[in-house]
Amino acid sequence: MARLDSIARLVGGRLLGTGIPLDAPVDRALTVADLQVIGHPDFVPLVVVEQAELAAVMGESGALLHQAVVVLGTTVDAAARLAELHGITVLTVPGTRADVLLPTLVGLLHAEQAANDRLVTTGTKVLTQVARTGGIGAVLAELAVRLDGWAVLLDSHGQPITSAGAGALHLRDATAVALRRPVRVRHPGLDVYPVGSGEDLSAYLVIASRSGARSRTRDLASQAAALLDLLLRTHDHSVAERLGRSVLFTALLEGAVETPAALLRRWGVREQELVAIVVASRIKSVEVERLVTRWFDDIGWPHLLTGDRDRVVALVRTDRSGDIESRVREFSAGAGVALRCGIGSPARLDALARSVAEAREAYDVAVRQGDAVVRYEALPTVRYVLDRLDPDARARVTGILDGLRGANGRHGALTRTLHTYLSENGSWTATARRLGIHRQTLVARIERIHELTALSMANPDDRAAAWLAVRALPLDPDADLPSPSPEWTA
Repeated sequence: MARLDSIARLVGGRLLGTGIPLDAPVDRALTVADLQVIGHPDFVPLVVVEQAELAAVMGESGALLHQAVVVLGTTVDAAARLAELHGITVLTVPGTRADVLLPTLVGLLHAEQAANDRLVTTGTKVLTQVARTGGIGAVLAELAVRLDGWAVLLDSHGQPITSAGAGALHLRDATAVALRRPVRVRHPGLDVYPVGSGEDLSAYLVIASRSGARSRTRDLASQAAALLDLLLRTHDHSVAERLGRSVLFTALLEGAVETPAALLRRWGVREQELVAIVVASRIKSVEVERLVTRWFDDIGWPHLLTGDRDRVVALVRTDRSGDIESRVREFSAGAGVALRCGIGSPARLDALARSVAEAREAYDVAVRQGDAVVRYEALPTVRYVLDRLDPDARARVTGILDGLRGANGRHGALTRTLHTYLSENGSWTATARRLGIHRQTLVARIERIHELTALSMANPDDRAAAWLAVRALPLDPDADLPSPSPEWTA
């Protein structure tokens, strides 16, 4: 919606009087004969009046004209005297007749409204698209960006569902405004949009916008509220399915199933080898699991995938891994969302843990290098060495880390710390953040590793040896408690 000062600037006019704020939104332009009522208290009309008839119309419509902006074609000095005399706000465009002013103002407002409608239409389309890939969280995140502010979604009882932008910092204010509680609100200017209506009310959408386009803000937020109502009423019947897939993955990777082929056949999988894929997004609002599930539907592949923290781990036919790679690249390029994908090498059904570990390794490389997709087979250096080690040689290589084994004889937190530290190229900050520990705790662990192995992280030869040994271990480096691979025993 056009602002009063913007309209004045476009017509080359001058605003006089202090009754109406300069940033007030303008909703219409009309003659004084058509002014019957002020449509909305937040908006001001532009009323075109001939100077000669101003005194007469003030007697008839003075109360309304004090809430409007009177548009004249007189000089600045004359307009200033009229504004002071009648206590009104005047927009004067010297030397312009009233019959010219009115169509000019109407045209400007129509052009502004058309542009506003296009922005709302475009914004609604984008909100609908992100709803398909990211759900409720993605809708709120996109809305906050387009409003240049923040958004909070509360349930019908005022409990937070999700928020975007700085919404998490203003939950108390959002709840007070939504439920109309008689408390002091520290953040003024909040708008509330019911999600649903009447007895079907399901939530409240509370927004704060720094944008001056109030009309566009209101229209876009209303569209978002309708979309959120649809998403909240769409029941997710796949919870049990996701739980089943998670159990299936655990059984396959930990070797808890004596005949994995028979189990997979019940899921419609008859292949004798599969490839593991790890996919994640740099933007939390993108629901990667839903995205990969849709891709599997497109290629006609069962939902052999599960969520692993902020990532999705999937198993796919060897000849279908290229399809997933293409879709990751296309989505990243088309949607502007940076996905990262690691692809392992083909593995037998009784050795899928190896392919999953490789996919995670390739994913880590993709994150470090900024590549959309990295295949483990494209990382030849360490793999070339490891593939040529027989079990005895591998045991000698991993033996330099024996001091890191716990009381149960298995590798644990210290080995994981070493792996993460080396993966992050020795970055203390990145390693501590990834492990979820304090920096000083990390320093103490690295010092302890040096004491137990005599490997100094300041020595490049020691770092190379440590990396080769960690990679040679039969471990799942991303698990909280690494588990041995069925192919090797340390």
